[in-house]
Amino acid sequence: MKKPESAKSPSDLIDQRIAELGDWRGVTLAKMRKLIHDADPEVVEEWKWMGTPTFYHAGGIICTGETYKTVVKLTFAKGAALTDPAKLFNSSLEGNVRRAIDIPEHAKINEAAFKALVRAAVELIESGGKPKAKPSKSAKVVKSAKATSKVVKSAKAPAKAKKVAKKRG
Repeated sequence: MKKPESAKSPSDLIDQRIAELGDWRGVTLAKMRKLIHDADPEVVEEWKWMGTPTFYHAGGIICTGETYKTVVKLTFAKGAALTDPAKLFNSSLEGNVRRAIDIPEHAKINEAAFKALVRAAVELIESGGKPKAKPSKSAKVVKSAKATSKVVKSAKAPAKAKKVAKKRG
């Protein structure tokens, strides 16, 4: 007897989606799902937003796995806060929060870099959503402006000393 849709677990529903796709997209989604599980053995799968596989860690979204005609899209909820040295993110780059990886048919996946990205997302979730401190461009500008003002002050100091000496002398 077949379980009603509402009685199926999220993992069952993801399995069903992969089987229904029956093409490269199902194979790709299954492969990426395995890599997510390899990178985070504590991952929790959910079925959200009218049929989107969603991968969580400790209540925070790591990423979603959507399938379209030409790509499998993995959207990292807080991708903008993650470092991506391998440049896997290739979609949704203009936003302030999310980043995505669009995987077209026949694309080769850098598995080690993808797992590192998943682990970084897990670390971000575990840290309460605060990325590891790295100075922003504006912080560097402020820092250099302070340094410049110190240089200017020190350049003015000899001139002030001369004026004070003239007044005293």
